[in-house]
Amino acid sequence: MALGESGMKMKKFIVMLVAVSLLVSLFVGCSSDKATMEPSEPVSTEAEVQTDEAMDDTVYSFKFGHAADENNTWHKGAMKFAEEVEAKSNGRIKIEVYANEQLGNEIDNVTAIQAGTADMVLSGESLQNWADLVGVMSTPYLIKDSEHMNAVINGEPGEILEEAILNQAGLKVLTYFERGPRMLTSNKPINNIDDLQGLNLRLPNVPLFIEVWNAWGARPVPMAFSEVFTSLQQNVIEAQDNPLALMYSGGFYEVQKYINKTEHVRGWIYMLIGVDQWNELPEDLQAVMIDAAQVAHDYEYQLFTEGEEATLNILLEEKGLELIETDTTEMVRVAEKYYEENLTPALFELYTLIKNTK
Repeated sequence: MALGESGMKMKKFIVMLVAVSLLVSLFVGCSSDKATMEPSEPVSTEAEVQTDEAMDDTVYSFKFGHAADENNTWHKGAMKFAEEVEAKSNGRIKIEVYANEQLGNEIDNVTAIQAGTADMVLSGESLQNWADLVGVMSTPYLIKDSEHMNAVINGEPGEILEEAILNQAGLKVLTYFERGPRMLTSNKPINNIDDLQGLNLRLPNVPLFIEVWNAWGARPVPMAFSEVFTSLQQNVIEAQDNPLALMYSGGFYEVQKYINKTEHVRGWIYMLIGVDQWNELPEDLQAVMIDAAQVAHDYEYQLFTEGEEATLNILLEEKGLELIETDTTEMVRVAEKYYEENLTPALFELYTLIKNTK
């Protein structure tokens, strides 16, 4: 049926209305697509996702050197740490432990870590060569007993020492192992300070330690641990100082007659990792290292406490050494006078803080 003029106009109007509606819908759709394709945060591409997954599979390998032999509790603690780290990280961290100064002495190890050719070390007073405040660790007759030591390490003095080691030596503290008190072995009895006069004895290369023994009248000879046995055997030195465990593991009972109960230093040794190596680890693996270090600390401490008395008995009863109850009264007096007169203000302040820590 033919349309009139008014019908034709109506048809054109409807067509135009439909066209306008289509244009509006198209515009709104495009705007919506644009909002979807341009979010406020970038979306990872497939390549980026693959890269992240590859990073999760990275294996971090570390060389861990120390001076003790395989029978020492330090080595056993280090091995426990390596085992825990590998297990807790599902194999993403692997640590190779080198005992017996295979990577060099403590100072060699620290230098190698700083150069990037090693990664971890057990070290104590030798860190004084980089961070002066660490010298307080070798201060004779400062730490009273194990309880005092733990209060120091876990309190303000411990925080000060860790910060100094981090900033000046480039090493991060993971945990610590307690040392038995350092005592003197010799081929003559040391009954009191008079018997130290002119005595040639081996010491670690720790400046404050050496200075105090000089003040006591001895002739200290800085020497790496690995050289001590031969030097005693050849009479290059007459005596040496170490905790009982190292006296035993070093075999010094074969070339010395006496253990002199000076107990002049009660200290500890830090488990350390290079700060650059630490910073390469993602946060989840850093947490693994901290957890494993605590496990290693607890494990080594149990071995240490069980071993001290047993080791002394072996040295005396089986190896034939004689124990001398050294009168240390004058040694303590001379040492405290030396600290008052010679320690730098910063070191004397830390010394006093530690002495008063409870």
